[in-house]
Amino acid sequence: MQTLPGIGATVARKLGGLGVRSVRDLLEYRPFRYEPAAPTRPVAEVWLDGEEAVLDVEVRSVRARRVRRLTIVEAQVADATGTLTAVWFNQQWLVERLQPGTRLRLRGRVRKGQFQVKEQSIGARVELGGIAPVYPATEEITVKTLRRLVGAALPRAAVAGDPLPAAVRAAERLPRREDALVALHQPRNAEEGEEARRRLAFDELLRLQVGLARARRGREEARAEPLPASGELVARYVEALPFELTQHQHEAIAQIEEDLRKERPMQRLLQGDVGSGKTVVALYVLLRAVEAGRQGALMAPTETLAEQHFLTIEGLCAELGVRCVLLTSALKGKERAARRAELASGEAQIAVGTHALIQSDLAFHDLAVAVVDEQHRFGVEQRKALAEGRAPHVLHMTATPIPRTLALTLYGDLEVSEIARPPASRKPVVTSWITQERSSEAYTRLRRLLEEGRQAYVVCPLVEESATGQARAAESEAERLAAAELRGFRVGCVHGRLRPELRRDLMRRFKERELDVLVATTVIEVGVDVSNATVMIVQEADRFGLAQLHQLRGRVGRGAAQSYCLLVSRAKEELTDAARTRLEALVGTTDGFELAEVDLELRGEGQLLGTRQSGLSELRFTHWRLDRPLLERARELAPGLVDEPGPFGAYVDELFAGVSVEA
Repeated sequence: MQTLPGIGATVARKLGGLGVRSVRDLLEYRPFRYEPAAPTRPVAEVWLDGEEAVLDVEVRSVRARRVRRLTIVEAQVADATGTLTAVWFNQQWLVERLQPGTRLRLRGRVRKGQFQVKEQSIGARVELGGIAPVYPATEEITVKTLRRLVGAALPRAAVAGDPLPAAVRAAERLPRREDALVALHQPRNAEEGEEARRRLAFDELLRLQVGLARARRGREEARAEPLPASGELVARYVEALPFELTQHQHEAIAQIEEDLRKERPMQRLLQGDVGSGKTVVALYVLLRAVEAGRQGALMAPTETLAEQHFLTIEGLCAELGVRCVLLTSALKGKERAARRAELASGEAQIAVGTHALIQSDLAFHDLAVAVVDEQHRFGVEQRKALAEGRAPHVLHMTATPIPRTLALTLYGDLEVSEIARPPASRKPVVTSWITQERSSEAYTRLRRLLEEGRQAYVVCPLVEESATGQARAAESEAERLAAAELRGFRVGCVHGRLRPELRRDLMRRFKERELDVLVATTVIEVGVDVSNATVMIVQEADRFGLAQLHQLRGRVGRGAAQSYCLLVSRAKEELTDAARTRLEALVGTTDGFELAEVDLELRGEGQLLGTRQSGLSELRFTHWRLDRPLLERARELAPGLVDEPGPFGAYVDELFAGVSVEA
């Protein structure tokens, strides 16, 4: 990366935040749209609100002013036909550059009588009016910077070559990959850019389908022991639940029951919205193993989530006479040895834990079922260590719902079950969005609800990059709130840097109503279930992703009482279009599947799903709605390419290196 012009250590770090860590990443950083060509107009003809244009002008005067935390630079610019005010936001450095007499070429649009500038060329005349790619960007790495860096990388597009077999490329009448990359970033028109995207989408869909075909072939030899029909233990479990199972839960259980009767190991994905009751189904599956005289394991990606799963199911297991143990890397010495011995002897019937459950030196007595959280990277060698002989039946859970067509695209080798709706007794969370200057109103409302006996979460903004920094920020905010807006209430603070036993104690105290408010980082994003917590305030909510905000909101609304989520952001004029769209979407709906579609539009399939499929590379170019014909064609071609040698074989190997698509 640093060999490209303009990319030093600082820029490389900022690009890393966008997932761009190599020249290849830069070449494959897809524009999410193209700006149409804008006409060059004289100032006198630019007056309609929303009209985009390019201006050739000269600076007459310039000034900067502050509005709250926003710096507004205003320049009077003119040509032979007239004068207007050009405006930039948060670009203080321009004041020194925009001296009277400076020639400018500006691209922007009229808003409320002012020309809001999107891009400028100072001094030299640079073409700004043509079709231009628009990339997902940040405050640190702007679209203009990305255009420059991608342009510098394009001469290297031919270096990597084209992995697609020449026969396939010819039969499908596809352009060469390097030509497609150039056309993606520098198209002559939007149609040419879309044609390039489709060529690159076909590459990754074919690559994925060949990898899935390999996985299916490899799994045909695996055998699992079928489980006998459900019996008295599972019946007592369903009877002990304090609610009726929903129709969707019953349907998912019926599909799972059919899988468990087969010799082929179950590989099923259970996806559902937050609060839809996936854990209830997961425990059902684990108990099916126990009543067959065998063991079950529930694996989670973090210690916090493993602990929450354990707290959720351990009480019910104790009522049913089932021995359930927690095993994480935080356990040390004699306690750890004792847990391992219980698993090896079969005394422990259900294990809940993190990656500690799949260490090669850990032996289960007789593992029949594994439930794997979707974020967990469950590799081939790890799966062998977990199985220790016959393969277990595996249920994968995903907390962030994705559209079914896309789920079938990505999890092509898994059966998919959905729990599309939460229990009817739960009311939708009322979600509001306010800006920072009105945040005092939020705490006034919160105090009133706390006085009524409710509890609340306050989620801290992501103001620090390191986990240690986030912990300090959360602790400072908890102290400040306890002394100011929430004086008189019991405020706790939880974050990922706490010792596990202290974190568990804080969560226990909150659950048992010994604390009124829990100030937290995103460590509470998944798994936390406290029905009396009915209020969530997310500070600087514009810094969070849409899926993450939806997961956070899912921590409230877990009981029958009305719950509220308040999103607090910076001033609206400071926000990007994407940030505004995210917050408006959260206010507009509580449907996770609907929000997933918005997220797809904002971030693309790859960024949304890149970490979900057990470490598989991102789907950078695929558009799940437009590319169904491409997917079907890739499925048709995949079986004939499973053993393809050379560059394409290596291309598929790279995607699945050290990773099992079964997780």
